[in-house]
Amino acid sequence: MKIEQLFDPATSTYSYLLWDKKTKQAALIDSVKEQLERDTTLIKQLALDLKYTLETHIHADHVTGSGQLRDIFNSQAAVHKNSESDCANILLSDGDTLKLGDEVIDIIYTPGHTNTDISYHIDSILFTGDALLINGCGRTDFQSGDASALYHSITQKMFTLNDETIIYPGHDYNGFTSSTIAREKAFNSRLGNNKSEKEFVAIMDSLILEPPARIDIAVPGNQQCGLNET
Repeated sequence: MKIEQLFDPATSTYSYLLWDKKTKQAALIDSVKEQLERDTTLIKQLALDLKYTLETHIHADHVTGSGQLRDIFNSQAAVHKNSESDCANILLSDGDTLKLGDEVIDIIYTPGHTNTDISYHIDSILFTGDALLINGCGRTDFQSGDASALYHSITQKMFTLNDETIIYPGHDYNGFTSSTIAREKAFNSRLGNNKSEKEFVAIMDSLILEPPARIDIAVPGNQQCGLNET
């Protein structure tokens, strides 16, 4: 499996282009509409067969390019079933799998940041979206957020994976690109070092955060695969 980590500086969003080396079948995780030209050029340069555009959740800070990429490459857009997205080709649930050439992507439902969050597990790599960040986690104060649910998603699902599992997050604001399960279990400031659910909920409840700047555009836009922003 080959992975290209891509970055949108305006929203500090990581997108991930991954592909099976033998078949060249590819998936793009968490595309950003403003980066459509970059992503399209790269996929064509690498002569990849884009099979899926995958979302880790319905984003509130950027609009996906999945619909336009589907039009260009005849790919399939996939998101969790709670999104109620009429435009998606695939509505995913916990325990589902997706084939990418000779590779298998396991779908893990990881709610808490929103009720649409899923993580993608392939080989020894976990794409965590906004649920688990490097030394942090996604906020839980809007869009079906639930701090207790997020605690259980991370501690009972993600933290049960092999300690050497590499974490690729949906965002980073401090210059980091990846982490590991072991590192986050030990050092994550919000829930590492065996913090209790009560401690975690208290931390999350104490956060005072401004709403995402584009939430009114991004949420409905992402429910429509980025094709009908309102």
